[in-house]
Amino acid sequence: MSVLFSFQSVVIILLLLICTCTYLRSLFPSIIDRNKNGWSGSFWKCARIGERMSPYVGMFCLTIAFYILFLS
Repeated sequence: MSVLFSFQSVVIILLLLICTCTYLRSLFPSIIDRNKNGWSGSFWKCARIGERMSPYVGMFCLTIAFYILFLS
């Protein structure tokens, strides 16, 4: 099945994008912060979601990991 039609795959890709952008912003803040508008602004928004909602993102990552390891 294609990634576009699998809800589980879309959720995993979004979580990976959020976690990656947050990590890259902690290493190189000037790269992420200078692109707040346009298409590249979505990376800044993902980094902000990862920073502000980090406990929820972490809990959701653990939930998806449990689901993948034991239920699928």
